[in-house]
Parts: sequence; C-alpha cells; structure tokens
Amino acid sequence: MKFVDRNKELERLEKLLKADSPAFIIIRGRRRIGKSTLIGKVLKDTDIYFEADRTDPTNQMIGLSRIAAHVFPGFDDAIYKDWKALLSALNHRVSKRITVCLDEFPYLVEGTPSLPSIIQGLLDSNEDSHRFNLILCGSSQQMMYNLTHDESSPLFGRTDADFAMKTIPVHYLQEALELDARETIENYAVWGGVPRYWKLRQSSSTLHDAIFEHILSDMGALYEEPAHLFRDDMKDIVKTSTLMSIIGGGVSRLSEIASRLDEPATNLSRPLAKLIDLGYLEKDIPFGEPAKSSKKSLYRIADPFLSFYNKFVVPNKSFIELGRMTPVMTAFERDFPGHVGYWWEHICRDAVKGNIIDGISFGDCRKWWGKITIMGDNGKPESKDVEIDLVAESLDHKTLLLGECKWTNGENGRLLTNKLQKIATYLPFTEGKKVIIKLFTKVLPQEDMGNTLLPEDIIQLA
Repeated sequence: MKFVDRNKELERLEKLLKADSPAFIIIRGRRRIGKSTLIGKVLKDTDIYFEADRTDPTNQMIGLSRIAAHVFPGFDDAIYKDWKALLSALNHRVSKRITVCLDEFPYLVEGTPSLPSIIQGLLDSNEDSHRFNLILCGSSQQMMYNLTHDESSPLFGRTDADFAMKTIPVHYLQEALELDARETIENYAVWGGVPRYWKLRQSSSTLHDAIFEHILSDMGALYEEPAHLFRDDMKDIVKTSTLMSIIGGGVSRLSEIASRLDEPATNLSRPLAKLIDLGYLEKDIPFGEPAKSSKKSLYRIADPFLSFYNKFVVPNKSFIELGRMTPVMTAFERDFPGHVGYWWEHICRDAVKGNIIDGISFGDCRKWWGKITIMGDNGKPESKDVEIDLVAESLDHKTLLLGECKWTNGENGRLLTNKLQKIATYLPFTEGKKVIIKLFTKVLPQEDMGNTLLPEDIIQLA
C-alpha cells in the first residue's frame, strides 16, 4: 500500500536523527496507527530495532542483545545482569552514530519499572553521555504520554521530539486504495483513519468481502480488535467494553448510560473522560451551546471502526461464532447504509470546519438539535423537535451555514432547501445573520438548486 500523509513526520524525524547531537524521541499512538512503518522508513541496516513483548526482563534483554549482535558481532556473547549494564555496554560499542529503537516500550517497563530512570541516567551522564539516537515507541497512549509530560516521570522534559500519531484524514484513503469518492466514504465508515486496517481492506477485492473476512468472522484479524486496543490503556476492559457497547447501541445521555450500568453517573466521569482522551469517544454538544456547561451533551463513538464494530459485531457475536451468518448478513444489508450516512455527516462537518465555502471562512461546525416553535399548516404555532445535521459559523460571525446530509438516492434538492430555509427563520441563533443553505448528498439530487456538495467535493475539502 502506498505510504501517505506522514511526510511531515518523516521529514522531522530524519532531521532529528541527522542533528549534531544524539536525539531522544518519543513516538506514540494507538495500535496499528503506523508507528513502526514510520520508523522503518528512517532506520538503516546499521541501526537497531527491537520490538518488545510481555516476557520477563531476562528474556527481553537476551532478545535485544541478539538484535544488537547483527550490528556489533559478539554483543550477545555476554550476559547482562540488568538494563543499565546492557545499555551501557551498547553505548560503549558505538563509535559512529546509530539509532536504537525500543518498540512497545511499555512492555519493557512492565517488567522493569525502573527502566525510565535507567534511561534518564544514560541521557544525563556527563562522564559517558549517550552516543546513539534513542527512539521509544509504544501503543499505550497514556503511559507513553506520561513518560515525558508527567512532572514526576524521570524522563519529564528530556525529549527532543514527541510524535503523537493521529488517524489519517479521509482523502488519503482515496489515494492509498485508489477508490472513487463514494467508495472512499463507504470504506472510511468502516476502517476509519487507521492505515493497518486499510492494508487489510486492500487484500480483498471488495469492501463487502473485506468486512466479512476481517471483521464479521471469528477468525478475522480484527474480530477481537477492541479488546486489544483497550488492553493497552484501560485497567477494566470489561467495564470499558460495556460502556462502548451501550453507547454504540445508541444510548448517549449520561443518565441513561449510568442507568444501564446500574451505577451513579459520578462513577463514570473518569472512564468516559479517558476514552475521550484516547480518541474512542466524543462529547457531542449542540451548536451554540457552551462546551463545559451544556446539559445537552451526548456521548458518541468517535472512531468509525469501533462504531462499526459495536453496531454489527457486538449484537451478532453469538451468530458469528456459531457460523450462522444469515441474520448477520440481514442486519448488515439493512443497517449499513444508515451507518455510512452517520459517518458522512461526521465527515462533512469536519470538512467544513476551518475551510472556505462560497468565499467565506467558517470556524466552529456542529450538529444542532432542540425544540422550536414553528407555524403549522393550520396557521397555529406548534412545538417541534428539530435536528440540523450541520451548522457552521463564519469567522467574522456574520454568516451561518446550515446543511442537510443525505446518503441516499432520489433526494429532491428544492424540497430539502426549502425545508431548511423555513426552519432557519425559527432558530434561536440566526437572527441578524446571513444564512447559507447547503446540501451534502451521495448523488446529485433531483431539482438541484446549485447548492449541493457531493463526495468528491467533500474529499477535496477534508
């Protein structure tokens, strides 16, 4: 698969490794996000790359010694009593700058909690300073973050760079897998921005085949993926999986989530906040509401893959494990278009935020829901629940963009536009502002009013 998006990180990493002084670098991010691939782009045959596992420290040190022996023959002949002795011996063998990468570093720390202090000693030594670039890499996002951001950590403030690897934007998926715009949206709604998932998708001829081979199969590479993700950062995997399942099933209000778990809502603030920090959940707040104090906030799954998993795998696990795929197939065919439609809305909001539409720069972009009082067909006012898929405000606060997002065929552009224009006059935040109506649709609607953005337009903006 083509290497995409990480060029800035690659250039920065190469510059650091070629600097006058040895560099100390942290690379962190969720499992399968592309950390090892990025590192592989900069390492040479004379560098040392060691991927740790969950074995005991003695076995880990033997493993690193054997890898180092390919660069320094005979390095594995000695028995090293501890990590300090091994790293010191490695440092003494270096005469010309090399790079040493310890991947899955949290596994090493599990066995040797003092390892960060040992590395601190190597970095800070005046008598025998380190002679090699050191890269520490790991999928435990919280632990890797704390390594250099927690003031109590021995390595606090000592890095030359801290790479926090994020998911890759949607338009790179089109480039990587050579898809058309609609296919890109549908694939992104399943795999999200995780390059390893993209590579698995590439191994199948169709999206449908890839889903049923890698996700909706008890032998699939991603069938147990959420458990692996949560194990890296969460102490209570059962509670975490239950929270994600409840929210993924459509329960989004804190009080309702607490009721399902039969726990006080106050007990959930910490695990929910951590899942938000990790990028697995998000707090959805209506446009115009204050982020910190709004009582209308809803919890949603923030990752397309985890959203797909909780919608299609979790409720069907019993069928999948029995090999009874008819009900699984029925649920998939019935609900998949709606799932894509949900993520189409998400992608559209992300594309509008911070971009220029019709020559106007827009900032904040969110969904809005609430009650409005509207004039009914009988000429009498009536209260009505309304949802608007997309509301964005211009940076100069003079213009609002209201949008309707549809992932269906046969829509009528004139009717959708007229409906939004009518609603706009009753909204609490439109007074005194210019309102622009936009439609975001899968295909060009009938009676298009010239205000439609299609998948190819959104991918260019994203």
